[in-house]
Amino acid sequence: MNEQVKVLKLSGIINTTNSQQLREDLMCLVESGAKIVLVDCQDVTFMDSSALGALVLAFKTLRAANTKLVLCSINEQVRILFELTGMDKVFEIFLNQDDFNQVVLSTK
Repeated sequence: MNEQVKVLKLSGIINTTNSQQLREDLMCLVESGAKIVLVDCQDVTFMDSSALGALVLAFKTLRAANTKLVLCSINEQVRILFELTGMDKVFEIFLNQDDFNQVVLSTK
């Protein structure tokens, strides 16, 4: 995988309790020089609005740092949350990591 791409694998329930940690993890990846941050949600069972808020804040911060934030492998609950809030139009969402690799890394 391209060294400018960093993958953050999330798991379990992402809510108010750990959304701050999510923000911090994302900021660390930006500071490490990543040009693209891929948030893999394959093992996420539930995400609430605070997690979404953390992702949106990170998205804006990363965009300002000229870094892309993309998602993959979101489940039905997360997909519905994104669709209800219109965030599915904001975030680039891939089916899975393979899909991301084919689309993003093949265009470089």
